[in-house]
Amino acid sequence: MTSLWPVSRQTRTLLIGAVLCVVLGVLTFGLRVPYVILSPGPTVNTLGQDSGQDIISVTGRPVSPTTGHLNLTTIEEDTQDATVLAAIKGWLAHDEVVVPREAVIQPGLSQQQSSQQDAADFAQSQDSATAAAACELNYPKGFGVLSVQSDSPNNGLLKPGDQFSSINGTAVTDYASLSKVLATLKAGQTIPAIVKRAGATVALQLKLQDPPAGSTTPRLGISVTEGCLLPFTVSLRLTGIGGPSAGLMFALGIIDKISTDDLTHGRFIAGTGEIEPSGKVDPIGGIQLKMIAARKAGATIFLAPAGNCSDVRGAIPAGLNVVKVASLHEAVTSLQAIQDGKPVSHC
Repeated sequence: MTSLWPVSRQTRTLLIGAVLCVVLGVLTFGLRVPYVILSPGPTVNTLGQDSGQDIISVTGRPVSPTTGHLNLTTIEEDTQDATVLAAIKGWLAHDEVVVPREAVIQPGLSQQQSSQQDAADFAQSQDSATAAAACELNYPKGFGVLSVQSDSPNNGLLKPGDQFSSINGTAVTDYASLSKVLATLKAGQTIPAIVKRAGATVALQLKLQDPPAGSTTPRLGISVTEGCLLPFTVSLRLTGIGGPSAGLMFALGIIDKISTDDLTHGRFIAGTGEIEPSGKVDPIGGIQLKMIAARKAGATIFLAPAGNCSDVRGAIPAGLNVVKVASLHEAVTSLQAIQDGKPVSHC
C-alpha cells in the first residue's frame, strides 16, 4: 500500500534524531545538579515585632520611643539542588545567584546540621550585639552575666550585669576560668559564688544544670560576656532567621531603644554585618542580594561592612545610599552625620 506521506529513510532518521534530541534535552534540563539558588530574602525591622512580641524587649529600665526602621536583611536559599534549567535561569537573572552547594552547606554536614549551626550562630550574634551595644553606651566592662535563661535554676539569683569574682571558692576572671571550675563539678550541685552587683559584693548559692548534649560540663543557665555589662535585661526574639549577619542591626536596635538618641529620625535604614563584642563589624556573604532586598523593601540607607566593599562596588541598586562601616561606633556616628548633613564614608 502506498503512503499518503512518503518519507525517505534519510528524512525518517533525521526526524527520529530530532525527537530523541528533544527528549534528551527535556530530561537534561530536569536533572538536578549540586548547586543552590540564592535570592533576596525578607527584611525585618529590629525595632518592630515578631508574632505579636517586640523583637527587642528591655526589662529593668524605661525604653525610649523609636521611629523609622533598622532592618536586618536576609537571603532566600533554595535548599534543594537546582535543576539544570533553574540554574541557567539563575545565572541569567540579575537578582539570583547560583553557587555550589558546599558554598552554603559545609561539606560533611546534613541540611539539618547546617540549620542547627545557623541557629547557633544567630544566637551568638544576639549575645555579641548586646555586649557591643553595652560598650558603645559606655557601660562598665568585665566578665559576667549577659542574660539569665528563663528555665535556669539561678533565674532570680543571678542578674544581668553581675560580674563574677569567684565560683566554688576559685577566682573567675574569664570564660576559660569559669569553664575550668565548672568542669570539676556535677549537675545538681549547689555551689557558693561571689559577684559584684552595682558596686556591692553579693554572696550567692548557685545550682548547676545538666550539661548540654555532647558535653560533660554542667551549666549555670546563663549567657556570659567578657565585654561590657548591662545592669538590666535585653531579650531578642526572632524566628525563622539563621546565621551571624544580623548582629550589627540588632546592636543598633538595642542602642536606639535604650539610649536617648534617635538613630533613624524616621528614615528607613537597612544593613548587614557580623558583629564582635568589641563592636568590630566583620564582612558577610551575599551582600549584593541583601542590598536588592533592602531597596525593594523601601530602604534608602544601607550599612555595609567595610570588608565587603569589593562586593558592593558596581552592584548598588538605584536610590540606595550605601555607607561603609568598620565598627558599631562608626555606624552610630555615620547615622548622626547623615542627619546633620555631613559627609560619610562609602565603598
